[in-house]
Formats: sequence, structure tokens, C-alpha cells
Amino acid sequence: MEPKATTTGLPQGTHFMEITLEAHRVVPPPPTSTFDQVKNRVKETFFPDDPLRQFKGQPARMKWILGMQYVFPILQWGPNYSLKLLRSDVIAGLTIASLAIPQGISYAKLASLPPIIGLYSSFVPPLVYAVLGSSRDLAVGPVSIASLILGSMLRQVVSPSADPVLFLQLAFSATFFAGLFQASLGFLRLGFIIDFLSKATLVGFMAGAAIIVSLQQLKSLLGIIHFTKEMGLVQVLTSVFKHTNEWSWQTILMGLCFLCFLLVTRHISLRRPNLFWVAAVAPLASVILSTLLVFAFKAQNHGISVIGKLQTGLNPPSWNVLRFHGTHLGLVVKTGFITGIISLTEGIAVGRTFAALKGYQVDGNKEMIAIGLMNIVGSATSCYVTTGAFSRSAVNHNAGAKTALSNIIMSMTVMVTLLFLMPLFRYTPNVVLGAIIVTAVIGLIDIPSAHAIWKVDKFDFLVLVCAFLGVLLISVQGGLSIAVGISVLKILMQITRPKTAMLGNIPGTDIYRNTDQYKDAVRVPGFLILSIEAPINFANTNYLNERISRWVEEYESEQEPKMPSGIRYVLLELSAVSSIDTSGISLLMDLRKALDKKDLDLVLVNPIGQVTEKLNKADEAKVLIGQDSLFLTVGEAVASLSCAMKSS
Repeated sequence: MEPKATTTGLPQGTHFMEITLEAHRVVPPPPTSTFDQVKNRVKETFFPDDPLRQFKGQPARMKWILGMQYVFPILQWGPNYSLKLLRSDVIAGLTIASLAIPQGISYAKLASLPPIIGLYSSFVPPLVYAVLGSSRDLAVGPVSIASLILGSMLRQVVSPSADPVLFLQLAFSATFFAGLFQASLGFLRLGFIIDFLSKATLVGFMAGAAIIVSLQQLKSLLGIIHFTKEMGLVQVLTSVFKHTNEWSWQTILMGLCFLCFLLVTRHISLRRPNLFWVAAVAPLASVILSTLLVFAFKAQNHGISVIGKLQTGLNPPSWNVLRFHGTHLGLVVKTGFITGIISLTEGIAVGRTFAALKGYQVDGNKEMIAIGLMNIVGSATSCYVTTGAFSRSAVNHNAGAKTALSNIIMSMTVMVTLLFLMPLFRYTPNVVLGAIIVTAVIGLIDIPSAHAIWKVDKFDFLVLVCAFLGVLLISVQGGLSIAVGISVLKILMQITRPKTAMLGNIPGTDIYRNTDQYKDAVRVPGFLILSIEAPINFANTNYLNERISRWVEEYESEQEPKMPSGIRYVLLELSAVSSIDTSGISLLMDLRKALDKKDLDLVLVNPIGQVTEKLNKADEAKVLIGQDSLFLTVGEAVASLSCAMKSS
């Protein structure tokens, strides 16, 4: 029934709602045991996707099949594989291999590792992921940010030039701990931990890291021999201009030419997606062409540094060199933790992005297990931290990959390279590898996303800027720590300082909305209607007590000159309060007593099931949830209490 608004007997400009709505009782939820409550909470916390639902109602044989398919996703698409799919996957695999080979060599140098380690890391991990991964588009291998973090953190303690064997052992050990941490998150269903890296944090962090990575390439692009080991913006620029006497014009000329070539091909592929292959093959084409030029003109004798001789053969085992004891254990655990978090976040984000484009689901916990086991196996086979790379996955997607077999094709191509083609890279100039890295990381600077964050949420933009400047001016891990700290502070502020709002009536309806948002919403005489828009717990009860008391004082000071009667009821609209603890219930009790002293009544409106259940258990005297103290809607509360107020 529609409500009627009347102003009889009230000051001009005010409205009194006379509503003939039937008041409905607030019904508590069905009683559940403590065990069931704990079970449901654990299920929603750790198993929100309900992975066992597919087994319900299935015969034993089918349960075994579904179980094997769940553990090994390759068994889902493998039995139904066709030659038509093979053609698409072969094209995609060969295409991403042309990108993975030069990138693998480049990223290994970025991590201060031998170039061959980058190719090793593009051979074994893709095979593991193809068996365990649930994404059809993710192309795995070394990535720039993880390479940068790994190298910079290990270089703080061990010099890769003074003790290359120890440095390599620590890199493999850090990779093991990164994989162990990643797989543990998946097995323990703790993937929500990586959600603390918000989009704003990642956008700022990636942009800052991309600039740091690019500045590090000035060593190769300018031909500098004595270059700083620090990662900060100031230290890098100081080192660049301090050693101007080491700049090589031949290196600069070659670097500019190939950098322009790579940037042009990238621009073409971005403007015309059907020409994705142009940017995909450009790095390998640059490596081949530059190697031929160096070999033909003996450029290594004229100031252009080259990779040098690379060993031929597949990955040697490295499980016997992993270091699980000694003075460097804390370093490798810390490095593995940070690189594991960053690479895991990047890999899952990339996988979900392309899954959304093709309309299928990626299981986050299965991805964590797949990426983690991939790195554990990699650490035992001379590989360092790998994950799903955005640039490689974008090429894989655009090349028409249908299944994870494209990773296997890429891996086989890298295997052939390791077995037969390594001598061809002897004269590959380092300057071209630097140009390849710069071109790859430019895509990590996401200006449109930064602009969108600025428009929507200024606090998130502050987080972005802090992450960006922290990476540039302090360090990669320092910038990440600052951004995560500010993000956690934001969450704590939202918990400890929940939003409250005054509600008013939309004239002609029984709808009540925020008076600041809806300017036509009017206050109801005799009622202070407040909405609490957060859980009530021990962290915010003091604030809510002070804020509600201030609402009452402010409302009384505004209304007393106009209405001698002032406030009669304080209504708390609780539909947005998802939970309440014992401190929250004590708050309501204390608030009721404080309002009683002012001859005001506290009324609760629309508490959800869990809140209602706790109120029933705690309020045996029915002080808070009596007949005139608990209502289903604000409209019903105002209608019922208005009649009582008029009759009195």
C-alpha cells in the first residue's frame, strides 16, 4: 500500500509519514549448531568455489576420473584433442618460442644470471604447467619484474661476478622457496593473501619497476663497463653520467636502431591486432640480424660487447646445490617469498584476463599449485623463478592458442635450440638484449589505468603514487612494502572508522535514503534515522559510540528551535552490518542506556540473520529486541512508532 504524507499540525516545510503498512516481525535464522557454523565459515573462507560439488551424485568410477582431471587438467582436453586444434597450437607455440628465446636470454642477464639459465627456464617449467595448469592462454617463462627483484636482492649480499657459483646456487634456492610458498598457498587454500596487492598497488609498482628495469639497460645501451649495482633512480643516473668516458658511440648507434625497430613493430601490433606476429617475431629477428652484423664486421673488436660462448645441452640437475642451511638461508627465503608473491600475482592476473576474454574459468588455487610445483621442479633443473608473462601470453592468445599444448610446442622449440643452435648466439650483442627488455617492459606502464584510478578513488591513486615513487627512489621491495602498508592502513581505516549516514524519507514513498546523496529526502520529525554501513566489532565500537552521540547532539541542536518536541526515537538501520561481535552488542546495550537517560528510545531496523541470532542470545530481557524496538524496514518502524507518538 502506498504511504500518505501529511503536514497536519506540523511546522511548515516538514513532513510526517502516516503509513498504514502492516508491520512484519524480524525472524531469527533457523538454529544451527556451533559445529555447523564453524564448518560453514571454514568452507566459505577456504573453499568458496566448492571444488567437490562436481563429485556429488557421481558413481565411483566417474569420481576417480573427475579427481584425476581436477589434479591434472591436461586429462580434460587431452582425450578430445583433434588435428584442427593441433594446427592452431603449433602456430601459437612456434610464435611464442620466437619471443621466448630472446626474452629468456635477456631476462637471465637482468637477474645477473648466465644467459643459458633463461633458456633452461623456458624449457622445463612450460612442460610442468601444461600438465597442471588450467589456463589455455598462459605462456610461462621468465619475466622482467621477478628477474629484477631476484637479482637485486641477491646482489645485496653476494656478488655475481666475484662468486658466480654461490650466486647461482642462491638463485636456485630462492626459486625453490618461491615455488614452495606458491604451492602452499594453493594447497592450504590461502589465495586470498595475494589480494592484499590491490590494482592500484600493482599499477604503481609495475610502472616504477618498468622504469628501473629500463634504466638498468643503459649499461648495455651505452656500453658502460663500470655500472652501479644499486637500483634507485638517483644512483643509476649518477652512475650513467659519472662514466661518460665509457660511452661507446657504436653501441649507442646499434642500440637506437634496434630499439626504434622494436618500438615500431610493437606500435604496429597494437594498432592492428591482426598483425600481432610482427611484434612477436621482431625480438628474434633483431637477435639474428644483430648477430650477423657483429660477426660480419667483427664489431666485438670495436666496443660492442657480446654474450660470448654458451654451452650446448639440456638442463643439468641442480637439486644437489640447493642451500637449505647456512648464513644465506634467511636471504633465499625472503627473496623467494617476495618473488613468489609478485610472480604469482602476475601469473594469475594474466590467466584470468585471457580466460575472461574467451569465456572460461581459471581456478586460482589450482594455478597457485601449478605455478608453485613448476618452480619447485624448475629449481631442481637449473631454472629460476618463472610465471605467466603478459607479453608472451598476449602473443599466445592472438596467435590462436586453443590449449596448453602451445606451451609444450614452445618448450620443444627451446629444446632444439639448446641442443643444436646455441653456438649461433655467441656473437649476439648485449645492446640488442637491452633493447628487447626495454621494449617488453614499456607495456607495464599502464597510464590509462592510472588515470582511471585517479578519477575514481584519490586514496587508491595515493597508493599508486607511493608504490611508484618508492620503487624509483628507495628500492623495488621498499616501494612494494610501502604500497602494501598503505593499502592495509586503508583497510584498517575502513574497519575502525565505518561510514554512518543520516537517512531521510523520499516524499510520497516509504523509501529512506542518505540525505547527503538524495537532496529531496526529508527528515521525519521526532526521528533520527542512521545507517551503519560496516560490521560492528571491537575495532570500531568506541568510534561508533562517539559518532552516534554526536549525531544526536547535532540533530537536537538543529531541531530544537523549530520543533519543541525534538527527537523521540533513534533508529539504526543495520542491513549493511554483516556481522557483530560481543563488543558490538555491548555498544548497543550501552547506547540504549545512554539514550534512556535523555528520554530517547533506540530502535533497530533490519538486522541480518547472524546479527539477529546474536542479539537474541545476548538480549534475554528483550531490551534491544522488544516489540517496539525491532522492525523489518524503516518505513514500518516510522509508521508504527508515529502512531504511538501521536496517541501519546
